[in-house]
Amino acid sequence: MATHLDLEEQEQIDQLKHFWNKWGTLITTVLVIVLGGFAAWNGYQYWQNHQASQASALSSAVESAVNSGDKTRIDQAFGDLRSNYGGTVQAAHAGLLVAKAAGDKGQMDDAKAALTWVADNASDEGLKATARVRLAAVLLNSQAYDEALKVLGTKMPTEFDAVVADHKGDVYLAKGDKAQAIESYKAALQKTEPGVEYRNVISVKLNALGEDLK
Repeated sequence: MATHLDLEEQEQIDQLKHFWNKWGTLITTVLVIVLGGFAAWNGYQYWQNHQASQASALSSAVESAVNSGDKTRIDQAFGDLRSNYGGTVQAAHAGLLVAKAAGDKGQMDDAKAALTWVADNASDEGLKATARVRLAAVLLNSQAYDEALKVLGTKMPTEFDAVVADHKGDVYLAKGDKAQAIESYKAALQKTEPGVEYRNVISVKLNALGEDLK
């Protein structure tokens, strides 16, 4: 009886050896890939969280510098943020903040530089579009009409269609192209949902140009 059991055990061992010789390398490889992928994912998550934490700290430094009005500190903090964490959402928001602060002080070159950076480097398409629309307004204020239209002609998310058309109307009007301005304002009106307050702003512009919308 013992011999019979020994033979069965030996047969099972031999089958296991055969199975492992045939599939062992593949199983080991799969395990290495799976476990390596899990470790890589955890590492990536840690890296992302670390990036976000460091970017938030620098973003707070930018905000503090803006509130103090210290241009040297603003340039330094925003420069560090762009250099080290330029792909983060925090960097894009900081760029918009820096641009607004510069614009409020009439520092249009600084505002243009910050908005251009966000438009070119933000990881979020909505933030890119926001930067482009604001950049177009800065260019309009600087009478760089063709450059403003070029920026507004860049592909943006559809939710920006109305505001882009409205800004195009402003640029065309400033250029003295009344017909094109009216066309753009009408396009903006069509792309704005009924009941939205923004429609009134566009309607006022069209009425001022002699367009009766009733």
